[in-house]
Amino acid sequence: MAIEVGAPAPDFELKDNHGRTVRLSDFRRSEDGADSGKNVVLLFYPFAFTGVCTGELCALRDELPSFVNEDTQLLAVSNDSIHTLRVFGEQEGLEYPLLSDFWPHGAVSRAYGVFDEDKGCAVRGTFIIDKDGIVRWTVVNGLPDARDLDEYVKALAAL
Repeated sequence: MAIEVGAPAPDFELKDNHGRTVRLSDFRRSEDGADSGKNVVLLFYPFAFTGVCTGELCALRDELPSFVNEDTQLLAVSNDSIHTLRVFGEQEGLEYPLLSDFWPHGAVSRAYGVFDEDKGCAVRGTFIIDKDGIVRWTVVNGLPDARDLDEYVKALAAL
């Protein structure tokens, strides 16, 4: 079962497509207010190089200012290796972090309740997490069903 709205977002530490470590907690507002933090659009997708995934990630690329700015950070997670994600990101011109939940296989996807045990990959789950680390909006679609980016924009605007 996917993490629900109002729940604290499980923290994680994953490598991106360039081998850099990314932690969800790095985007949280600091307790002393010195760092205002960022809202996070956390997007899980099944596999790089597949039709629906490529279409979704390229649509995000084309609307990037809505999802990567001084108030918001987009993080896309799949169970592919960082090497696969590096090639995929370069081929598609994706300039936002592609995070690898490869090993331990699907640990973060499982923590968010979006890992399909039978298929061995994440389903299409999206979580909008506020600056305090609380899930404020979510949608989970099956493997073949693309998500509506306009819904992300509306949910971010409501924060």
